[in-house]
Amino acid sequence: MNQTQVTEFVLLGFSHGQPFLFALFLAVYLATLLGNSAILCLVSLDPHLHSPMYFFLGHLSCLDLCYSSVTVPKILANALRPRATISYGGCLAQMFFLMWCAGAECALLALMAYDRYAAVCQPLHYTQLLGRSTCALAAAGCWLWGLLDSAVHTLLAARLSFSGAAQLQHIFCDVPPLLGATCSNTRPNELALHVSSIFVGLSPFLLVVISYIYIPATVLRMPLATSRCKAFSTCSAHLLVVSLYFVTANLNYNRPSSGYSPAADVLVSVLYCIITPVLNPLIYSLRNQEVWGALRRVVRVGGSPGSPGNNA
Repeated sequence: MNQTQVTEFVLLGFSHGQPFLFALFLAVYLATLLGNSAILCLVSLDPHLHSPMYFFLGHLSCLDLCYSSVTVPKILANALRPRATISYGGCLAQMFFLMWCAGAECALLALMAYDRYAAVCQPLHYTQLLGRSTCALAAAGCWLWGLLDSAVHTLLAARLSFSGAAQLQHIFCDVPPLLGATCSNTRPNELALHVSSIFVGLSPFLLVVISYIYIPATVLRMPLATSRCKAFSTCSAHLLVVSLYFVTANLNYNRPSSGYSPAADVLVSVLYCIITPVLNPLIYSLRNQEVWGALRRVVRVGGSPGSPGNNA
């Protein structure tokens, strides 16, 4: 059957009408919107957070908002329906934006690791290494890198054909479920995934590893215990985010030849695309006194009638 005859996909990751699933994903989505929007607002409003670290954190929050908004609203719409479906065009669009966010976040996490390396290991040259224009260009490069990677995967997916009822063993559209459902030759798609895993996934991860080889040795040489604690606190938060993201991404796209069971497949993707975005604001803010201080200042200024606001 030619792919133009496919008008929709049936998503088999749902069972009939799941109010508990609806409530769970709605709670996670609202928490993601609240946490990441709060980070974006604080980074924008508080001058104390106008540094490269928080500039990149703002981009990470924006990516996490996009991640969740690409998948969760459609999941919520399907959770209570007797037949979960997504249109063919909607499926490709969902996959395109999902892969865009994935590629951009890999590059951004590597950039954030370099920021921590520069701040800890090259403090005297930090402002020259990561000036305002440099940060803006680097962040734009991350988004462009993800866009190019996503365009390749989407164009390759658009050539796939599906015979009979187009069914996906999943709750949203992504490359692996599409490859499992097609009757076309998937070697070009699989090759693209392997190449992407090296250049979009592995390369940024290696940059993170290299950065964190140098950071601990420098931190341990710091004379003040407070400086060591602050450096370890910010670096450990980033390292936890990186570990969570790259491990789940690797499980999602570099699958064993036998594949996962449908339930495990859905679980891995949910951890990667939905749970990680809600955890990132918590990881970065729970032990971060600068974020809590910014929150208190913004709330205090916002709650003062006639207050002139911040002086940027």
